[in-house]
Parts: sequence; C-alpha cells; structure tokens
Amino acid sequence: MSEATDYSRETESLDNCDVEAAYARWAPIYDLTFTAVFKPGRRALASASSKAEGPILDVGVGTGLELPMFEPHTEVYGVDLSEPMLRRAAQRVEREKLRHVVGLYKMDATRMAFADASFACVCAPYVLTVVPEPEAMLDELARVVRPGGEIVLVNHVSRKDDPLAVLDTWLDRHVAPRLGWRPQFPWSIIGDWIDQRADMQLVERRLLAPFGLFTLSRIKRLPVGKDVEAPAEPTALEYA
Repeated sequence: MSEATDYSRETESLDNCDVEAAYARWAPIYDLTFTAVFKPGRRALASASSKAEGPILDVGVGTGLELPMFEPHTEVYGVDLSEPMLRRAAQRVEREKLRHVVGLYKMDATRMAFADASFACVCAPYVLTVVPEPEAMLDELARVVRPGGEIVLVNHVSRKDDPLAVLDTWLDRHVAPRLGWRPQFPWSIIGDWIDQRADMQLVERRLLAPFGLFTLSRIKRLPVGKDVEAPAEPTALEYA
C-alpha cells in the first residue's frame, strides 16, 4: 500500500462545504494569523512565478497576501473558492494599487472556467492541503498551463523525521474539516502524480523557512508531440 493510499484512508474526510465554511471563519483574522509564518513561502513562490513570460494564475489567492510580491511587469489572475477571502483580496488590490492584478474570480480549483493552455505559469500557495482531491487539482493546473510553462507549488509536506508528524496525524484524524485543511500531506501525492504523467517534469524541490516546514516545488509542462496549440487568452467572468 502506498503512502498516498494510507493518507487517503486515514485522514478525516474534507469537502468544499467544509473548506468554504472554515475560510469564512478564517477570513477576518487570516492575515493576522498567517502573514508571518507563510511570508517566506509566498515570496519564493512569487519570485519563481514572476519569471514567466506570459499571464500568471494564482490558485487559492485567498486575501491576496502574495499579490504585492509579484513583479510589476507581470499579469496576474487570482481564483479562490471563498468569497469572504476574495473580497479582502479585492480590497488589497484597490488599496495598494496593484495594477498587475488583472482579475479575481470565485472558482473551484478542480473545475476552473479557463481555456486549456491559458497561462505561462500557474502557482498555488498552501492550497493542496485544502482541496478534497489534490490529484484532481493538479490535473486542472496542468490543463490550464501552457506547454513549456510551470506549475509552482508551496505546501507543507509531511516528513517522517518531522517532530510535528505525530501532531499532524492527530489533527488530520480529528479536526481537519474544522481547520479547513489537512495538516498531514505526504510528498508521494505530488511525486506519484508527476511520475504518472509524461508531460510533467519536476525541476526544483526545496525546503523553505521557517524551519523547513514548507516545500517549494516547480513542475514544468513538457511539450508532447509536434502539434502544440497556440496559447489561449485567459477569459472568465470577473469577481465583483
């Protein structure tokens, strides 16, 4: 039995209703609670994503904490499942005059309303542990990124030598729906997904501050075959 199978069987079930309810509760205090601990990861993600030559999709944009970290020349779209979080992101865009942010949209990360190959880079900060089906989300990120583009992930990845591993397991089994995310997340979920796809290649994996709690992963979508469609322009109804 694989580590990913163990994970899926042992963790408390999580669905989009749990996530939306949890993040409606988190929204008023999210920035105060998570700005400092997540900042190094957000900076690393924005720096890697800003190298893309084309539009960037920020999946799980939340309150928009990383939006000011993207380079001014970029063209950034953001999506999130939580309307209360998106409203705060929209306020941040207006307050800080973030002209590189093109639009914010309410979408499920496993079923986005963008055409295939719309983005030069798709980034997802701290999202894989939130979605009920992380593999389905990875499939969707792969669908909307262009051949030659990258998927950039930052996430907590469980390690057997991590002193918090026992706590992660307990939280997963008892309070994951109330938290709105799964604290326990094995690398095999990402690694097995990459191995099963001929069009995906891991180009970077490194631990981030604080204390190596989080992992940056860069995954390149390889052009497969000779016939590659022209990139599509990102289109969707803008979040109001």
